[in-house]
Amino acid sequence: MSEKATSSKKAWATGPLLAVVVAVTALATVVVTALLIDIFDKKHEGSTQFARVVDLDETVVDPEIWGKNFPIQYQDYLRTSEFSASNHGGVLEDHDVEGDPRTTVASSKVEEDPRLKVMWNGYAFAKDYRHARGHEYMSIDQENTLRVKEASQPGACLNCHASTPSIMAELGDGDIDAGFAAMNKMPFEEASALSEHPISCVDCHDPETMDLRITRPAFMNGIAALKANEGISDYDVNRDATRQEMRSFVCAQCHVNYYFEGENKTLTFPWDNGLDLDDTWEYFQNNDHADFQHGITEARILKPRHPEFEVWSQGVHAENGVTCADCHMNYKREGATKVSNHHLASPMEDVNASCGTCHSTGDGKLEARVATIQDRFIDSRDRAMDALVALIGDIDQAMQDGTVAPEQIALAKEYQTKASLYVDYVYSENSYGFHAPDYEQRLLSQSLDASRKGQLALKGVAAADLEPSDISEANRANNTRAVTTSVN
Repeated sequence: MSEKATSSKKAWATGPLLAVVVAVTALATVVVTALLIDIFDKKHEGSTQFARVVDLDETVVDPEIWGKNFPIQYQDYLRTSEFSASNHGGVLEDHDVEGDPRTTVASSKVEEDPRLKVMWNGYAFAKDYRHARGHEYMSIDQENTLRVKEASQPGACLNCHASTPSIMAELGDGDIDAGFAAMNKMPFEEASALSEHPISCVDCHDPETMDLRITRPAFMNGIAALKANEGISDYDVNRDATRQEMRSFVCAQCHVNYYFEGENKTLTFPWDNGLDLDDTWEYFQNNDHADFQHGITEARILKPRHPEFEVWSQGVHAENGVTCADCHMNYKREGATKVSNHHLASPMEDVNASCGTCHSTGDGKLEARVATIQDRFIDSRDRAMDALVALIGDIDQAMQDGTVAPEQIALAKEYQTKASLYVDYVYSENSYGFHAPDYEQRLLSQSLDASRKGQLALKGVAAADLEPSDISEANRANNTRAVTTSVN
């Protein structure tokens, strides 16, 4: 090869080839640098809990202010104003009533199902009971329901319809328990005038650490009584509960059954014997409380309210450590940040995000399974409610005819009390049987059985003859079913 050709070849190798190598190296450097910067940014983003734009303390009730530090959660929280249609969720209706600021309301359950007016005859719920709307409306809907407008209600209602830590602190001069006691016995109108917001961030989060916490003395007392029944003394929920337990407990401050105890209307959870409704029935058997006297039969009636926590505690999800928040506040990703969805919606709105954490989704089987559970529940619930309405009618007829012995009518009323409690308990629980399907079916069968026995009592069957058979008692004694009474 000539010297000229060799020189030309070397020039090509050190010219264009070198330029390509330099360009590739530069491009690789840019890519790697960008990747490292992205990794660093995401690590920093993931390790940063929040940007402290404003200072928060116990006096900051307005969620919009909290939203300056937690904009993602706040935007989700605003979506609680949305009303999502479902198979059982009712519809929105135009509303134009003098003195009522609402322009829309959820449809009325007592108009859709007149049996409720019979079951609750003589009580405020027969006047007005509507499908639930989101947390945004918990105050305005309570303040304007006919249950408040046409009946006397205590300030204890604020426990579940308003942000209360600052109210209780003010009323108790810094003593939450004293403030709780003062708020409970106030007239509702007077107590609600102290309210600035519905449930807010401060009700569930410590403003310094953002840790979940319990702010309602009713729950503190109720869970302590439950733990004492389990052999755990001196239980302090804010000290002793795990974070995973708190992901249900904060919801259970409101989504529970309760009653107003005594003249002071102290909001009380009847958990001394356990969370099963049989435990609650036993509790009230040893307690002189009744919510109202039935307007037709004069039976003493117990009125349960939205016992989602108690029913969930009897189901397979609670047994496996799945919390309320796991399904109703599913985790989601915003960049590198993992946050709980504060929209607080039905899991059916995004099955993949909620149920998909544990179950395969996408083929419609989960949705179909939920629909089947709820349809079966409604079928059983209808049978139990029809039986209760029939019993009430039979007691009324017997009282008018005067042909049934007073002691037999009294016995029938006792069965009405139980039948009403058991069917109303599951009617007022908002999962339509899903939270604990087998358990709720059992409660409905117990309600149906009580109505049947009440009708037999009117036919003269003695109380002793209406007791369970020896075989039933033996089966119950040998029953090895596992019953969940708390989250461990």
